[in-house]
Amino acid sequence: MSDAEVTLRAELREDTVFVAVARPRLSWRVRTETPDWRQVRAELTDGIDTVVAEGDASVLVDWPFRPLAPGERRDVRVRVTGTDGATSLWSRPRPVVAGFLGDGEWIAEPIGLADVSAPAQPALVRTTFVLERPVRSALLFWTALGVAEPEINGTPVSDDVLSPGWTAYRDRLVHETVDVTALLTLGDNVLGATLAGAWHTEKFGFFTFTDRVYGDQPSFLAQLRVTYDDGTTETLAPTGPEWEASPDGPVRASGIYAGEEQDLRRTIETVTAGADWAQARVGAVARPGYETVPTPEARVAPPVRRIQSLPVAGRLRTPSGGTILDFGQNLVGRLRLRVRGAAGTRVTIRHAEVLDAGELALRPLRNARAEASFVLSGDDDVLESRFTFYGFRYAQIEGVDVADADVEAVVLHTDLVRTGWFSSSHGLLDRLHENVVWGMRGNFLSIPTDCPQRDERLGWTGDLQVFAPTASFLYDSAGFLTSWLRDLALEQRRHDGVVPLVIPAALPSFAGGGPVAAWGDAATVVPSVLYDRFGDRAVLAAQYPSMRAWVEAVRRDAGDSGLWAGRMQLGDWLDPSAPPDKPGQAKVHADIVSTACFARSLRLVAEAAALLGHDADAARYSDLAARSRRAFVAEYVTPAGRMMSDAPTAYALALTFDLVEDPATRQALSDRLAALVREGGYRIGTGFVGTPLVADALSDGGHLAAAERLLLQTECPSWLYPVTMGATTVWERWDSMLPDGSVNPGEMTSFNHYALGAVADWLHRTVAGLAPAAPGYRRLRIAPRPLAALEHASARHETPYGEAAVEWRREGDAVRITAVVPPNTTADVDLPGLPADGTTVPAAVGSGTHEWTVVLPAAPPAPPLPGLQAPLAAVIDDPRAYAALLDTLAETAPERVTAVRDETVWGSGRPLASALMFTPPDVLARVDRAVRAATGAV
Repeated sequence: MSDAEVTLRAELREDTVFVAVARPRLSWRVRTETPDWRQVRAELTDGIDTVVAEGDASVLVDWPFRPLAPGERRDVRVRVTGTDGATSLWSRPRPVVAGFLGDGEWIAEPIGLADVSAPAQPALVRTTFVLERPVRSALLFWTALGVAEPEINGTPVSDDVLSPGWTAYRDRLVHETVDVTALLTLGDNVLGATLAGAWHTEKFGFFTFTDRVYGDQPSFLAQLRVTYDDGTTETLAPTGPEWEASPDGPVRASGIYAGEEQDLRRTIETVTAGADWAQARVGAVARPGYETVPTPEARVAPPVRRIQSLPVAGRLRTPSGGTILDFGQNLVGRLRLRVRGAAGTRVTIRHAEVLDAGELALRPLRNARAEASFVLSGDDDVLESRFTFYGFRYAQIEGVDVADADVEAVVLHTDLVRTGWFSSSHGLLDRLHENVVWGMRGNFLSIPTDCPQRDERLGWTGDLQVFAPTASFLYDSAGFLTSWLRDLALEQRRHDGVVPLVIPAALPSFAGGGPVAAWGDAATVVPSVLYDRFGDRAVLAAQYPSMRAWVEAVRRDAGDSGLWAGRMQLGDWLDPSAPPDKPGQAKVHADIVSTACFARSLRLVAEAAALLGHDADAARYSDLAARSRRAFVAEYVTPAGRMMSDAPTAYALALTFDLVEDPATRQALSDRLAALVREGGYRIGTGFVGTPLVADALSDGGHLAAAERLLLQTECPSWLYPVTMGATTVWERWDSMLPDGSVNPGEMTSFNHYALGAVADWLHRTVAGLAPAAPGYRRLRIAPRPLAALEHASARHETPYGEAAVEWRREGDAVRITAVVPPNTTADVDLPGLPADGTTVPAAVGSGTHEWTVVLPAAPPAPPLPGLQAPLAAVIDDPRAYAALLDTLAETAPERVTAVRDETVWGSGRPLASALMFTPPDVLARVDRAVRAATGAV
């Protein structure tokens, strides 16, 4: 008997027994101490049939049994046999329940408040029904145009928040499936819900140009599927004319941007008692074009839930005399207060991510009021918004005094399973990684949003496109992103193949409606990432029409030259050199960005076509990709290996997208990129498009040291500058907060934007050295690249096969590397340096724990520098010289520090004296002496 322990899951979720399809794929993980363990056979049973599957497949294996009928439950088990010939015990039974309805079974109609007094008015809805015989099981299927909290007989049916979330309402609604058997009683029952508009009734747009897109009032849809003890089934209580609605209830107004108003004196007016009822409206209150309500489909992604709570970390007194609570972490969620006050007392909570001049910084919220308001009941009250969320670290409470112990910040996000971790010996770097995690948590709320606080909170495709690899490492985001991609494909279909900038498409007229590079490329990049990281071939198959439609839309726009030029583009958005009010004015020309993205997407479509067996498409798109690459090189790359836009993003695109294939030209491009990074003082010179690529472009081209300097820079702009300013999430702009502590004057400033945190994927793959070498980590790549400033670094990831990990740690002149390879996988090994005595480093290894020791070449000693005659490149490359320069200027000519630091081009052909023109001679002399002394020249 094998020591292997097997755990089983169905489809893409671990938080529920329900599946959304009749033939759910099965995956299992094996835990065993047997080294080099590989599966040769698996046996699966659903209690009815037993199937033997020869081979090593254990991830997303096709359902081998007869399809599930709606509502049916099977208990599935698996046992495995390894190459050692031993067979495991059967796994624990994994309940698999069909959480979907049959064709034509959905009969619920949208209902809501018939007599409304305000747009987007919250409401209570209810119906009663009678159970006359014992029930074996009961499933509630429900959804909303808006969000709702259903209850049965006064008890909430689940702990989900903001369900059913936001989808492309014209074409796709998601229904929840909840086992409510325990809530029912023989005789009379009451099914009801509190309902609010949320995304469905929100006004989207910018400045004063906002309007509701989907509808003016929320609606609720639900029905019960009851299975009696005798096995018969019946649909009960479908929403329709038999339902009632009431404007009573404690939630008086609610909006995603505005916040929420509650009157807690009305808490006695509930679904089961106290409210005044009238017949419900039947039918949606929709805007033109959104009148048709699609038949809901079963949920494939986890819902939003309350994940954790944070206590008050500190209290601050404002210059205006107010009190601000600091929770120590920028987060997304809401406050929960326990208070008691006179009936009718109004309590108001305002939220902000940062402070400006000691007060809440509310300007970045733009038109979002983001305010929670409560009227107290006079008894012990618990105050918490129900149908909205806020992005904040700081909160100001007015109207009641409350002790810290009676306040907590409730963290909300889609309930994803954490799967990835990174740590190192560098405290600021670890805080950056933690900021990336918190940024993802706050912005993966129902959909992947750009920001969680201002009057936006939209599913910007460009942000997700660059962040998808990082997201797929940190959390099991397969179901979440698969769900979002369905909306992308549906919205794209309505735009003739063009991918809207935001998904769902809540900005119908923004940017003119044409294709936009890097943003629309989410259609090709995100499915490819999901295949690469999770091994999900089905998502490629499902999204292939969308992938193909995107490149065809671009072809129509671009013409037949292979270039995509002369069109409206967002380009390398938020390049740090762009003016605050013109974030698209990047150093790299937008045509370089668009053509590079076009060529990459053509290649991704060709690769997907080949994998899926679309041979004609594979050949066609491969040829088109090659043509686009040739056109890119001919138009934008000089024979000497320079880009026509001499900007870091241009080089990073050419290199990481493999647009340039000639080895000598690639090396010239890599060398020029490293020179540009040095000339910029190792400060960031890239925006949304270039930032996820620049570290890879440097390290792959032999310039790991330059990538390290760029990564660990703390001056502005850099990844670590926000950390030095107290950031606890990744910012939208490199300088969202200026060095003097004031908020960037630009109209668009967020302190929780995950896009620039995409560098975390490089930390995992390159610094720690853990990456997939085959789809879904079927084969791993162990290839750490230790950074000189770090003593150790590690990454750990729960792959579909089990835990994988790589850690390296310096031990004197050597580096010890430890790797964990999960069962049923192998790993390619590519270590730096030379094996230490007694160490053998194989090219590949099997499962288990492995350890090697390597010796890295010693860094050459930094030479002494000749003061003012030292090349600027040598000064910036030697932290001692650079610090001596700035410290001396700070003492003798402080007005020159900023200009020298920010405006100097740190090139190899210019002496330090050239950066100090018009500097008094005595200051020059002191700088000369300081640099010489710091570098050992005197």
